[in-house]
Amino acid sequence: MGIGLAAAWGLQGCAGMADRHALPRLEATLAAQPSATAALQGWCAERRLADPPVIRAEADRTPLAAPHAVRTALGIAADTPLGHRRVRLVCGGVVLSVAHNWFVPERLTRAMTDTLDQTDTPFGTVVAPLQFTRQRLEQRRGRLALCPPGTVLSHRAVLRRPDGAAISVVVECYTRAALQTPPASLR
Repeated sequence: MGIGLAAAWGLQGCAGMADRHALPRLEATLAAQPSATAALQGWCAERRLADPPVIRAEADRTPLAAPHAVRTALGIAADTPLGHRRVRLVCGGVVLSVAHNWFVPERLTRAMTDTLDQTDTPFGTVVAPLQFTRQRLEQRRGRLALCPPGTVLSHRAVLRRPDGAAISVVVECYTRAALQTPPASLR
């Protein structure tokens, strides 16, 4: 994602000030949940970033081929159909993260794949009935290769069904704006 797209997606700066303890607290919040969506929902409520504190996904449907490492992590062949979503997870007007999500449609229900294809509902919300777990592959303060400038924390993970089947590989890029204090109107 280039500087132009990062600017268009509102990743430059933030409305409030970040406190110095926010990043470790965000890391702990994310570590406590298999779903980044659920973790960010709680984070949004705790930080009072919006009223009501609802997470919504804003999808960019530009196709992106999966790196070989994604197919390897998912345990699928080169010809297995693979879905991709690139979203901004937003609470109120605050972009909390930008995420790439490659998923195996045949390991989800038809209703789930239809929802992912036709709506901007967050992936974690759509697949929550699967009671998935998260296998963290990498966590870094700063940005991974697919993350935009301004990323303060990056995660790469595999999401698995209870039977162990990998359903998704995610690269999550948490923004500086996620660390801001709430706008004065919401304090």
